[in-house]
Amino acid sequence: RDLNASLTGLQWVVDAYALTLAALILTAGALADRYGRRLLFIVGVVIFTLSSLTCGLASSIAVLDIARAVQGVGGAALFATALALIGAEYHGPDIGGAIAVWGATIGVAVASGPLVGGILTDALNWRWVFFVNVPVGAFALFVALTRMRESRDPQAVRTDVWGLLTFSGSLFLIVFGVLRGNAEGWSSALILGSLIGGAVLLAVFVAVEHRQARPILDLDLFSHPAFVGVSVATFCIGAGMFALFPYLSI
Repeated sequence: RDLNASLTGLQWVVDAYALTLAALILTAGALADRYGRRLLFIVGVVIFTLSSLTCGLASSIAVLDIARAVQGVGGAALFATALALIGAEYHGPDIGGAIAVWGATIGVAVASGPLVGGILTDALNWRWVFFVNVPVGAFALFVALTRMRESRDPQAVRTDVWGLLTFSGSLFLIVFGVLRGNAEGWSSALILGSLIGGAVLLAVFVAVEHRQARPILDLDLFSHPAFVGVSVATFCIGAGMFALFPYLSI
């Protein structure tokens, strides 16, 4: 009501973030390996914090949707570098405890996020859901600048450009098709074109990665049952958990 938003405009508040986050997370990880994980984490914090401020100050639904898409870019950088930074900072028995704290923090955040968001919206207004990220981002930036060591993969001497382009393009089209399928119609030319185009790009990505000396995604990992099992379990947890959020909000 505040922004005189249509239903489509409101849907893009969620979809724009999910789209850029999904499409760029592997790209962010590959860039972090080459140019520095701490550097990309700092860039991600700055982008996420400034776009959160822009979301809170948005004067129209279009500005809010665009800022949310940019926020997803920052989110991709943060997600992609978190575990790599932990691996660089901690060694031996300490790394298990660090990962446990990281996982527990995410669990608490996911569980409390809708509740805290509801309290902020009720007590203040919807803009504070975004404003609250600003001091958190400032603190994270301070910690990154003063406490973190830079780390990178010494073997990442070149960027798998074709892998980045095909994978990001594939995920963008597939996620777009899934997100907009109900609104546009699952048999519409736009959705069918997006899903088919995404599948084709994914096949091209697999072919490209098989020819790369340093692929951004080592496809041999999928020959290990443990990796496949963890990946499937993570997918199921994410699908079940994130599917709840729209209904909790409504």
